Amino acid sequence: MNLYRSARAVAGASGDDVIDWQSAADAAKAVTDPGSLELEPGEREAYARDVRDAREAVRTVADVEFDVPDTVEIQNRHHWIDANIATFERVMGTLENQFQTGAFPGVARTVNTGTMTVLLAFLGRNVLGQYDPLLLAENPEESHALYFVRPNILNAAEKLDVDADRFRRWIAFHEVTHAAEFGAAPWLSGHLEARMEEGIAALSDGSFDRNAFRDLDAAMTVVEGYAELLMDHAFDDEYEDLRRKLDARRQGRGPLQKLFRRLLGLGLKERQYERGKHFFETVVTGHGLETATLVWEGPEMLPTQDELDDPTLWLQRIDR
Repeated sequence: MNLYRSARAVAGASGDDVIDWQSAADAAKAVTDPGSLELEPGEREAYARDVRDAREAVRTVADVEFDVPDTVEIQNRHHWIDANIATFERVMGTLENQFQTGAFPGVARTVNTGTMTVLLAFLGRNVLGQYDPLLLAENPEESHALYFVRPNILNAAEKLDVDADRFRRWIAFHEVTHAAEFGAAPWLSGHLEARMEEGIAALSDGSFDRNAFRDLDAAMTVVEGYAELLMDHAFDDEYEDLRRKLDARRQGRGPLQKLFRRLLGLGLKERQYERGKHFFETVVTGHGLETATLVWEGPEMLPTQDELDDPTLWLQRIDR
């Protein structure tokens, strides 16, 4: 890690944008050990096998046809930062006019670039795997991507004291379930993009669109919860110990790490997982997996915030 090089990259932030994205990426990589990509013999094939097996198992369980990306990327931490900087730039781009006002735009640009550096570095050291539907992508042919951050997977497996191959396979199944969701619901990407654009547009005008963000939160809660439902039915091994150890590790983080997770919205993701898991467990227990899958028939079938907390309201609305 090179703190001096990182600070120099942030201090040299320039251009007309509210964030110097290239400087943010350079600075984040300067303080982040990339980790090794020296794959063991057969390891690349093992990643491909895990994804292939997960696709077939989830297709069978969910009874839905879907594809995984043609290229499954095994990344180090720097690769992940480079892959995601464009996503952040697309999402944040519509806010630029709001933040470029002020007497000292150069100072604001440096501060914003430094903030993005911290965010990218923290996530780059913690993300294990990622199914990326490439929301707001300019090129519709780039429909989705699948990443595995090998150094983080190995590091987490070691700290959790679990078998690395089994842990990697669990991560693969989890990310492929997300691919299945977007395959089952071709409208989902557009729905999420619309809610994001509405909320961000309101912020850029100095207001807050509560309904847009509530809808976005509800949709993401369904995404997280349904993924766990498919994992319960598709993964070819017990994984409760993996979930338990991950939860224990999360609870044992230091105050600074917990603060970062709250600021980055990772605590929200955990709440979405818990609410979504409860919703689908209730639905499946009384009405089976086929009823749970009805959430993907259209945006009107997504549960509301109230229905997520009381699944019987959703079941009544869809006449089940």
